[in-house]
Amino acid sequence: MRTIRVETSTATILLTEAPEKKVRDRQTGEVAKDAVTGETLMTVGVVYIDEGESALIRVTVPESGVAEGLALGAPVSLPGLVAKPWENVFNGQQRHGIAFRAAAVTPGAVPAAVGA
Repeated sequence: MRTIRVETSTATILLTEAPEKKVRDRQTGEVAKDAVTGETLMTVGVVYIDEGESALIRVTVPESGVAEGLALGAPVSLPGLVAKPWENVFNGQQRHGIAFRAAAVTPGAVPAAVGA
């Protein structure tokens, strides 16, 4: 599947869920690792606001990309944010969605209003 870069320069991104280890297998509690580096993966919840619309999304980042000083409700930056469509069959039902991944999650700033 194709990976799509997400433009974030005009978006406001606010942290809604603190970083936590991404679980690969809920039954065993196995933590997800990056397939290439073997690094532990983390997930964060954010609200992505742009052009008058908002969406709650969960973003996967490598553990080394989680910056210190993140605060719930505060603006964050997601450098290298990409979206990747996925689909699978679970219990005989086809499921699909979009997975988001970034190189890091760091404290950010709210972009200046257009025309300000």
